[in-house]
Amino acid sequence: MPVLLEDRMRSRFALLTVFSVLGSARGVYAQGCALCYSTASAAGAAAQRSLDWGIFALLAPALTLFLCVLFLLYRRAVSATA
Repeated sequence: MPVLLEDRMRSRFALLTVFSVLGSARGVYAQGCALCYSTASAAGAAAQRSLDWGIFALLAPALTLFLCVLFLLYRRAVSATA
């Protein structure tokens, strides 16, 4: 049993390390693109609002899918322990 816990901790640590490296990459942040930033800041209020809604429209399905998969994995883990 302790070996199983050790494997879980190792995989969690590896996953945390991967996400930490990816999250700290300079290219991940939107400020890295000077053209995108200057275009968005030069746009009017209506264009900025449209850009916000466009970002939301792209984010909502991906976030919904991610949360559904996470919920299904949680249900599977709970049913496996019960």
